[in-house]
Amino acid sequence: MLAHDVDFVIGGDTHKDTHALAICDATGACTHQQVVSADDAGYREALAMAKDRAPGRRLWAIEGTGTYGKGLTDHLLHDGERVVEVERPRRTRRKGGAKSDPIDALRAARETLSVPHLATPRQGDDREALRLLLATRGQAVSGASAATLQVKAFIVSAPEQLRAVLRAQTTREQLRRCEQLRPHHAQGVSCRVTGLCLRSAARRATYLRDEARALEAEIRAIVTRVAPELLSVVGVGPIVAAQLLVSFSHRERFRSEAAFASLAGVAPPLPASSGTIVRHRLSRGGDRQLNRALGVIVRARLARCLKTRAYVARRRAEGKSSREIVRCLKRFVARQLFRLLTRIVNAPEARPTDQVPTARLTRPACTARARAVTDEIDRAVPTAMRSAADILVRVLSVAGPEAPGAPA
Repeated sequence: MLAHDVDFVIGGDTHKDTHALAICDATGACTHQQVVSADDAGYREALAMAKDRAPGRRLWAIEGTGTYGKGLTDHLLHDGERVVEVERPRRTRRKGGAKSDPIDALRAARETLSVPHLATPRQGDDREALRLLLATRGQAVSGASAATLQVKAFIVSAPEQLRAVLRAQTTREQLRRCEQLRPHHAQGVSCRVTGLCLRSAARRATYLRDEARALEAEIRAIVTRVAPELLSVVGVGPIVAAQLLVSFSHRERFRSEAAFASLAGVAPPLPASSGTIVRHRLSRGGDRQLNRALGVIVRARLARCLKTRAYVARRRAEGKSSREIVRCLKRFVARQLFRLLTRIVNAPEARPTDQVPTARLTRPACTARARAVTDEIDRAVPTAMRSAADILVRVLSVAGPEAPGAPA
């Protein structure tokens, strides 16, 4: 249990301007509460508070490590602290239940003590860059689709002279022609305004499509540099690969392949039986974007992979439904990708405190260094105080064989 591994747990309820912190001991008793500002000064204050009020083995349980708590999490990790990510604390449902930021921080700390498996925060500059690029590209793609649909809707209700020219064209040709429209005041109000709106929507759709392509090129460049092996997997393109890297983050984030499948929502069906009715249901939790990425891979393999088609035919002959077969395929893909990601994705970058080189000395080197120290002692210390150095030299001179792998 976590209570056997740490002396204190520091819960954090993060917000835009302030963070509420609460310290609990291994038994869940609250020993200190404090509110700090959400800036560098507040992060230093929180760390100083922890060193003073929670000495020894401590664990930070931060809510929202990827949003409001990201600055605090990065500061703590850089300083060598142990940080885990917690979900929004469960709150009482009874009428009149207490609610405040310090109470939420205290609940986060206490619930962390009872959670069997803890999640580490997502880390890595490349992962964060991919997350931002995916979010921005997603907005651009959605905006381009909405603008294109708006163009088509305007064409349906446009005056006949416009509708007759545009309705039979392809989508790309419609956008090109609408961009070239030149409304003028000699036309009627309806025709002029319709042309103006068509041109505006078409130009917006074209601009957002170009922006999405530029962002995709950035995503491809990062994926090719970080994990080029992903792009060789059947059904995995730059966008899907980027989502896999964002969700996976680093090796230590998942304790097993089953945990990765559970996050993706493709773990074995959950039992949902009652009385004489025996049934199961799919999990709707976890990372839905990761689940969507696995769905894209499965659909691509269904379209072009002969082995996948043969598997579908065999499972369908066994009586499996289409949804069950797709879930089994997603589970297989999750297992395959987890093993690949575990092998190719690097661990989080070492903190500065972890990068100090350590020298391994052989027995002769230790003896030489001890004799050098003894000479210094002979010159600076009276004779009566030299026995400790002599003993050290004798011990090292009869030491055992060199450590395995030490340099000669």
